[in-house]
Amino acid sequence: VGESWSFLDTVESNFRPLVVIELAKGTKEETIEWFTKRIVDKKANGGEYSMIFCAQLLIKPLAMENGVENIYLVGASHLRLLLGAETVGLVKECSDNSMRTFTYSSRKTFKDFADDNHNFLTMAECQYIIKHELENLRAKNEKMIPGYPQAKLYPGKSIVRRLLTSGILVQMFPLHDREELKKLRHSWYGRVKVGYQPLDDIRCYFGETIALYFGFLEYFTFALIPMAVIGIPYYVFAWEDYDKYVMFATFNLLWSTVILEVWKRMCAILTYRWGTLLMKRQFEEPRPGFHGVLGINPVTGREEPVYSSLKRQLRIYLVSLPFVCLCLYFSLYVMMIYFDLEQWALDYHEENESNFSSLMLYVPSIIYAVVIEIMNRIYRYAAEFLTSWENHRLESSYQNHLILKVLVFNFLNCFASLFYIAFVLFDMKLLRQSLATLLISSQILNQFAESLLPYWLQKRYKRRMKKRMCSQKTDTDLSIAEQVNMEKEMGTYLGTFDDYLELFLQFGYVSLFSCVYPLAAVFAVLNNITEIYSDALKMCRVYKRPFAEPTANIGVWQLAFETMSVISVVTNCILIGMSPQVDALFPDSKMDLVLTVALVE
Repeated sequence: VGESWSFLDTVESNFRPLVVIELAKGTKEETIEWFTKRIVDKKANGGEYSMIFCAQLLIKPLAMENGVENIYLVGASHLRLLLGAETVGLVKECSDNSMRTFTYSSRKTFKDFADDNHNFLTMAECQYIIKHELENLRAKNEKMIPGYPQAKLYPGKSIVRRLLTSGILVQMFPLHDREELKKLRHSWYGRVKVGYQPLDDIRCYFGETIALYFGFLEYFTFALIPMAVIGIPYYVFAWEDYDKYVMFATFNLLWSTVILEVWKRMCAILTYRWGTLLMKRQFEEPRPGFHGVLGINPVTGREEPVYSSLKRQLRIYLVSLPFVCLCLYFSLYVMMIYFDLEQWALDYHEENESNFSSLMLYVPSIIYAVVIEIMNRIYRYAAEFLTSWENHRLESSYQNHLILKVLVFNFLNCFASLFYIAFVLFDMKLLRQSLATLLISSQILNQFAESLLPYWLQKRYKRRMKKRMCSQKTDTDLSIAEQVNMEKEMGTYLGTFDDYLELFLQFGYVSLFSCVYPLAAVFAVLNNITEIYSDALKMCRVYKRPFAEPTANIGVWQLAFETMSVISVVTNCILIGMSPQVDALFPDSKMDLVLTVALVE
């Protein structure tokens, strides 16, 4: 393997590590030699610039204290990254301020481009290009990974994906840039300030998907402010009169529709500026967990695993669907137990009427809120297992089925009790109490579980690691060794799924029933302000740096929020129709009232 490193001196004297590859300890030498050779080899089958690809990627081992070389640093020459930018279809700003797909031949026409300007591509874009190149390393005529006969290959199979599924490749992650991260932390959450987040800086460092999440979180927080401003006086002056919610409900249903339409425009503005609105969609490869018998893909003509769609549909409808229905039934059963506890607490209060009995009125709701969070998290693991077992070919299909399962259960689990109280029990006082308790409890639990606990654990680990690294005597650069050792043990950021899910449920609490508890928006604003800081801290200090993922919008979550908005309109219209003020306008014909409510909807 040592012979492969000699090109570093001639091709790129200033090697800049961008991505870390960790192989399993004890990986066979022939496997390492074959894999590294494939990484650095010239392209033999390539395109217009195949002759320019002299050093495909740069790679060197990181010496560890035990002498074992199982961690490798990957970089690339400036020229290689520019050619990679064309391959992945990056869109950059031209000198005439238009946005165009980058091409190497027309590189001089792009804004801020110079042959010696190594900052033309952001570090996140460089790491995305390297990830793309590594994932597109494909088997030629190999039938297996050298040294591992059980790890089968076929022509066109992604080598990195096979190494991952075989356990030979432990992980692959992009390195943090300490100086840039320090600047970003200072401008993002280093000081408490009233203002916008540095979304362009977040995008340059973490990529578009994460920047768009923080953009949506910021936008949603600002959008909640009108609701909060109206809610405070409404709460203060109409606290004891639970029926005076018509005007607030009317504003609520208009608000829940308008903010999502305005977000579409905000999203388009951001993604056009970042160049992802115009990016061509990449052809999706089969996801790493997909398995099947070897066959011919009718679209690409390539040999790859094929799995019967009929088998998948049978798994979905005969196993997954009944399981989800069973979980929904169990959720409703737990809800009825909660109402029994509420009745017990009410009876206890009527018998004793003390300060303690008044506090006991909130205990069932708090217990129920904790149980809801526990059930949501257990169900999430079951949903991930089932969706993986369904064996979806594409990552997008896997994500869509997982999101559908999780959203249906979370919606019923979190909101079924509120619908039951509002439309079966017609108890607005209990509705207000339950909504307040569920909203505040879920926010406290989420902040603790998602940010405070991981941050505390990570801080403890860093202290232990620093002590160990300071005691080492090693010839390699201590700072890079220390950095890689710390980052490889950090948690892996699993994407924005949980963050969007939390906002989705919060949007439900605010838009569905906040007319009977106007302070819901106030608590949501306070939670989101702390959420911005805690999520920023989490991204910068707790998790490994994730690979940038270009995106043009928030994806399936836009549809999820719009669906919640539709349910919100229906709910608020029914609540308005149930109010004594509106009911008094139709003293003779209730059918006219029903038709009017339906027309307004």
